[in-house]
Amino acid sequence: MKIAYIATYPPRECGIGTFTNNLYKSMLHHHHGTPRNEGFVVALDDNDLTYKYPKEVKLSIRQDHQEDYLKAVKYINLSGADICILEHEFGIFGGHSGVYILPLLHRLEMPLIVTLHTILRNPSYNEKAIMKEICKMATRIVVMSHKAIEFLTTIYDVPSAKITLIEHGVPDIHFDAEKSRREFKLDSKKVLLTFGFIGRSKGIETIINSLPLVINKHPNVIYIVLGKTHPNVLRHSGEEYRISLMRLVQKLQLDKHVVFLNEFVDEQDLFKYLYSCDIYITPYLNEAQITSGTLSYAVGVGAAVLSTPYWHAAELLSEGRGRLFNFNDSEHLATTLNDLLDHPEELNEMKRKASAYGEKITWSKTGAKYMDLVSTILEDSHHDIEKKETVMDLLILPPFSLSHINRLTDDTGIIQHAKFGIPNLKEGYCLDDNARALLMVLMAYRQMKNTQALELSPIYLSYIHYLQNADGTFRNFLSFSRIFLDKVGSEDSFGRTIWALGYLLGNAPNDAYYQTGRLVFFNAAPNFEKLSSIRGIANTMIGISYYLKSNPSDDSMTERLRNMTQTLVKHYKNNESKDWKWFESLLAYDNGILPLALLHSAEILNDQEITQTALESMNFLTSHTLKDNYLSIIGNEEWYRKEGERSIFAQQPIDAMAMVLMYHQAFYLTQNKDYLNKLYTSFLWFLGENDLRMSLYDFETKGCCDGFDNYGVNRNQGAESTLAYLISHLTVLQAYEELHRSDYRE
Repeated sequence: MKIAYIATYPPRECGIGTFTNNLYKSMLHHHHGTPRNEGFVVALDDNDLTYKYPKEVKLSIRQDHQEDYLKAVKYINLSGADICILEHEFGIFGGHSGVYILPLLHRLEMPLIVTLHTILRNPSYNEKAIMKEICKMATRIVVMSHKAIEFLTTIYDVPSAKITLIEHGVPDIHFDAEKSRREFKLDSKKVLLTFGFIGRSKGIETIINSLPLVINKHPNVIYIVLGKTHPNVLRHSGEEYRISLMRLVQKLQLDKHVVFLNEFVDEQDLFKYLYSCDIYITPYLNEAQITSGTLSYAVGVGAAVLSTPYWHAAELLSEGRGRLFNFNDSEHLATTLNDLLDHPEELNEMKRKASAYGEKITWSKTGAKYMDLVSTILEDSHHDIEKKETVMDLLILPPFSLSHINRLTDDTGIIQHAKFGIPNLKEGYCLDDNARALLMVLMAYRQMKNTQALELSPIYLSYIHYLQNADGTFRNFLSFSRIFLDKVGSEDSFGRTIWALGYLLGNAPNDAYYQTGRLVFFNAAPNFEKLSSIRGIANTMIGISYYLKSNPSDDSMTERLRNMTQTLVKHYKNNESKDWKWFESLLAYDNGILPLALLHSAEILNDQEITQTALESMNFLTSHTLKDNYLSIIGNEEWYRKEGERSIFAQQPIDAMAMVLMYHQAFYLTQNKDYLNKLYTSFLWFLGENDLRMSLYDFETKGCCDGFDNYGVNRNQGAESTLAYLISHLTVLQAYEELHRSDYRE
């Protein structure tokens, strides 16, 4: 059996690294009646630091280099490993809240066990989304406390059957207590000990402040603080906290009673200190600690332990295995210490109970439990990892909702931007979004007879009418105080407006809206062939095509469509080559709109050359964006220039919408059902089937986030992104209906 581990690893000074090293060794040496197990480690480097790893580390990942994660998963998949074990802690992976690990996990082609070292009760949006996605991809999840199970089932909606409780392991290392005390010259002292990385959340000042009351009764007490400052604390604050503790010691005149050992000791020396101490103390400042390796070690060696009641301590120290004192309460701690030092029989009873429990959690026993779990998973006939076959499943679609659109809309129009889920009134309105909003509500009313959508449509239509200039062009931006911010908007905004108006003329819910739309559409028509931007041209072509579906005898408009189509085809011919089938020398933004426009034109004009150009360019775009069964949009960060490298980040919802619409029109034109698969795959980009494996749709606000970058999801939920999601959602519903209509005809 071969096991791959993903985690930090020694010599990196990290508690999870020590945990992984012990787990690796305990599983490697656990035969379980089978041939000797094999394993290797993929180690996480801290930023750009490098380490001299032992031979079991076959590959390392630089924490903030996403390409390293993708290289690592390729190595793991080709390694012959039977199963992968991930040690998860938010801070050890790159990206916002450790998001970089998600693409790696999604590409794994084997069962996955995830050990969770931190589970937050009040996670941020990104933390919760990432944790839920990890748990969804895991075959089994290992936690180290009952409180962790409670959190996973109630906060993260993880099925309890997927969760396994395996206690934190403890090395089976033994020393003679008296001999160790003599070695450290502590044989005449009452020794209090805290060990682990130092940082403000550890609450060490609580212990120091308690010492004067303790020393008054027990003057031979000495308190040892064993551990280095946490690397992240050092990076941002240096030794500020340690220095503040040393000043507190001086202030309280405790120099002879407090010792700081600023080192990361190996396990042999650590256990000597644990056997030497009379009382071990963890004074953390709040309850939010689901697992503590230092606490497990102290209990495991049979130390008498005092702790604040953080989650793991409250559970582990129950049944007389230790005592609790209140958070940040030096007096309570002093009283408890004096009581125990005054009653050594109680101290010894605590040690006895802790020692008995510690015998159950040695690493050999913990490793055996992990091996039993691995064997169960691999013997399970249902564990096979298969690539998902994309099929249109409406059951996974969130219910269609206009809640966020209502939130963004007032009697003037739709506010273009949001701060998280709240309208950002400072940014005002724009023509692009009101045109998209009109298109969306018309689609919603046509498909669902949604009365709310019908009520919203005159708001967006009146905004478009208000922004039209006398020459038929449009302004774009309007402040919240209804002040025009430009004289003529972009050609893109012009084209999107004609698209919405053309759709209105083919799908008007009543005559009043039809007449208004017709007036604005034909006032703008003289400007159609003045356009030079290919996306402005493409958007306008789509609007003309919708108009001509219900007005096929308008020869003048048909000729306009033909001329604009030839302009777009000419751009394609001027830029295409053997390996580059595109309209420009780069793939930029809103790319799917260009083939989509030709597909609409081909439907109206019934021209084979146009159809061929549309399909060629669509297939080229597909080859660069639809890989590994999910949509990877060309990032707006740097785009993708011919003979250059494509940009992954700054992916935006309008690009996903364009892909959904493009494949829908391709299916409508060709009746090739494979395009529906691609359509649905593109839609799932919104729900987490993307490069970051994170949903952009917000199930609470019913809005859509503005995209994602290398740091994670942009939580702002503006009009453009939410409208792109809703238009895509409605397109999936329409395509599903058309699919079943075509099946019925067959």
